[in-house]
Amino acid sequence: MKERCKLVSPDYKSLSIRKQCEVLEVPRSSLYYKPKGEKEENLEMMQVMDKHLINHPTEGVISMVHFLTDLGYYVGPKRIRRLFGLMGHETLYRWKNLTKLGLREYIRPYLLRNLIVERPNQVWVTDITYIPMQKGFMYLTAVMDVYSRKRLSWGLSNSQDAKWCKQVLEEAISNYGKPEIINSDQGSQYTSSLWINYLEGQNIKVSMDGKGRALDNVYIERFWKSIKYDYIYLNPCDDGFELLQGIKSHMAYYNQKVHHTTKEKPEERYFKMIKKAA
Repeated sequence: MKERCKLVSPDYKSLSIRKQCEVLEVPRSSLYYKPKGEKEENLEMMQVMDKHLINHPTEGVISMVHFLTDLGYYVGPKRIRRLFGLMGHETLYRWKNLTKLGLREYIRPYLLRNLIVERPNQVWVTDITYIPMQKGFMYLTAVMDVYSRKRLSWGLSNSQDAKWCKQVLEEAISNYGKPEIINSDQGSQYTSSLWINYLEGQNIKVSMDGKGRALDNVYIERFWKSIKYDYIYLNPCDDGFELLQGIKSHMAYYNQKVHHTTKEKPEERYFKMIKKAA
């Protein structure tokens, strides 16, 4: 049976896979094909794009086509648009509200403008970023306390679904209590019933970046830049396990490092105020 299964070819043009199975007397349900990964060239381009987008987050499809073409890659808008989707990157630009999106009911206003953050658990921020590896890529999400800059929880995944984001947030709430406000972008994970209903059920105010406002979630965007330049790009990992261990060490280091903005260690700044409030 296994030998006959090997004879079935999805690239055979004259006969469909179902017809080949009938001829070879192989059950159609017995065939399983390993999904093809991204081409080496695409993975290479995605790493180049990721490094470029860290410093130039507003670059769009056409700009990226010109950028990669100048580097010797022969690409078109269709290909770049697909890779942007894999990376979870959306071009940042202002646009008129001429149409209503399907999940418009779950979009919330930005609540942090002119807000003075003066205590832990007043405002948390969360986001997802693309993480390249030697072969393939993964996604990293994190929850950060704005006052102390402490990383409260984080997670790695090979997908960007809302359930995963919710689990990482639940871990932070379980360990540190609830925030008054949590801010995110308007990604599909956060403009979903699962995310919104959970937060509002916990009486947590939901804030979202304005469309096309790259600096609304600047706190965690700066951290993505830091972890990529200080660890990811310097230590390209072979697999997810190695990446997991490396990020775990970097997160612990970052929480114990004096932050350039607060002039204090995030871990100490967070718990110092918590003890005062107790």
